[in-house]
Amino acid sequence: QVQLAESGGGLVQAGGSLRLSCTASGSIFSINAMDWYRQAPGEQRELVAIIRSGGQTDYADSVKGRFTISRESAKNTMYLQMNSLKPEDTGVYYCHAMITTTARSSAVYWGQGTQVTVSS
Repeated sequence: QVQLAESGGGLVQAGGSLRLSCTASGSIFSINAMDWYRQAPGEQRELVAIIRSGGQTDYADSVKGRFTISRESAKNTMYLQMNSLKPEDTGVYYCHAMITTTARSSAVYWGQGTQVTVSS
């Protein structure tokens, strides 16, 4: 059994910063790509940032230069540092990962989501 747990969301004023964390736990053999998605009210879930097993990163155009994704492989933990936040960054942020279990079974997993609200 594998679980992803996010933390770090909250309410912040525009221009402020937040740091999200996502920790994977359970019968993990390896973690491939990890990424962050977000879903604003009434909108589809969108990819925000991805970090691959080799450390390569990609970002949505809307967050480039403001958000930084990173990971600590030894802790099975991923972070999203969000700076210069804007009201349009408001939404539920979800951790997502492709994980191979100790049974050598690979699947994608989602966290439960953490709310980020940016006030103007």
